[in-house]
Amino acid sequence: MTNELTGKHFITLQDWSNEQIEMLLDVSGDLKRKFAAGEATEYLNNSTIFLIFFEASTRTRNSMEAGITQLGGHAHFLETDTMQISHGETAKDTAVILSRYGHAIACRNCFWDKGQIYLEELAKWAEVPVINMQSDLYHPLQALADLMTIREKFGEPRKINVSVIWAFATTHKKPISVPVSQVLLFPRFGMNVTLAHPDGYPLPTWILEAATKNAATFGGSLKVTSDQDEAYRDADVVIPKNWGSWVTDRSAQVVDERLEANRDWMCTSDRIGMARDKVIYMHALPADRENEVEDAVIDGPHSVVYDEAENRLHTAKAVMALTMRNIHERRRP
Repeated sequence: MTNELTGKHFITLQDWSNEQIEMLLDVSGDLKRKFAAGEATEYLNNSTIFLIFFEASTRTRNSMEAGITQLGGHAHFLETDTMQISHGETAKDTAVILSRYGHAIACRNCFWDKGQIYLEELAKWAEVPVINMQSDLYHPLQALADLMTIREKFGEPRKINVSVIWAFATTHKKPISVPVSQVLLFPRFGMNVTLAHPDGYPLPTWILEAATKNAATFGGSLKVTSDQDEAYRDADVVIPKNWGSWVTDRSAQVVDERLEANRDWMCTSDRIGMARDKVIYMHALPADRENEVEDAVIDGPHSVVYDEAENRLHTAKAVMALTMRNIHERRRP
């Protein structure tokens, strides 16, 4: 298993089998325990990863940079404004050259109808693993950390009720990649997933078809509703998070009439009260406080957002450790 993951791209979890994802989770847990115990985990000594960012980042950048350092390697943080990408250099040229300078390439590009295409073009030409740090369509690092967090809180997640719920926010027009990755992944591990959103904020039909197929194959389920209260009732996990109306409206405008009409889509203490007693509240962060969620909820006893964010470190390390491992040996003449 380990050898077959060496050099494997991490673009979407749809390309990873359940067995491979289980390996990632096992390694994540081992790395987390060793980090807590202060044990060295320098599995990638003298390895270099290039982190290409088209957008701002806190958790993703720092989990990747800290993670590769703890694995004994080094990260190069690359803002595209300071690269020749800003002058039109192609993904092919960037991928080929960076492949010859190091051992992995990671990229965040969330521009609608461009991000995933760019990631796949990097992967096509790269001679080293390419890691998706978030595109317009997928955020596999976040979904993997979310799955790890749910397992830590519930053990076997089969048949638990998870609700992915659109929420009101005004900070920016956010990508759909987090809910897309969640509704695709969670049914594969037997969870009953409810996707709730108001009119105008659907996920792509082909994503829902793929998620439904995953549910049928692995014993989970997927239900779509426009009633947010329905999504909270009897939920074990609630993930209320904003995403933009990209599928129906490609405008970059953040606040419009459609958004304003759905101000009541907010995670409140009353709505948490509709869920099961031991419900957990999750969010990829940063949350738009007092818009997406009340402070009383995100700072309250049901919130696990900081545990979830911490797991971004250990899952990132697992992805790098398994895909970059033995790269030195593979590249020897």
